[in-house]
Amino acid sequence: LLDCQRVVQIGLRGTGYTAEDFDWCRDQGFKVVQVEECWNKSLAPLMEEVRTRLAGGPVYLSFDIDGIDPAYAPGTGTPEIAGLTVPQALEIIRGAWGLDIVGADLVEVSPPYDPVGTTALLGANLAYEMLCVLPGVPRR
Repeated sequence: LLDCQRVVQIGLRGTGYTAEDFDWCRDQGFKVVQVEECWNKSLAPLMEEVRTRLAGGPVYLSFDIDGIDPAYAPGTGTPEIAGLTVPQALEIIRGAWGLDIVGADLVEVSPPYDPVGTTALLGANLAYEMLCVLPGVPRR
């Protein structure tokens, strides 16, 4: 049910079984940006490319909190080291401004795994940022 040429996954990582673990997604036409391609740089240029790829049609924005490094978001069921930073998460979400976003979600926040509440705070702020990039919301 997806237009696979209009699917982008950013920040994938994790222990794999084979070097080809992410090939299925790519073979379907997804743009897959593994986290190593994101390290030590701004994601603003990537998001320009994403906006070009996704322009002209409806977009559903799904943000998985476990894409962020557990140093910033430990409260998730599948923490994996070496994830995205919080500024990179903001670049991704803010970089979606101008797209025809028809829906969005933020998933995998698990407060029991983070009794201090850092992940929930981050999740709430990212959800707010997602609301701010919905069509019709003026750019700040």
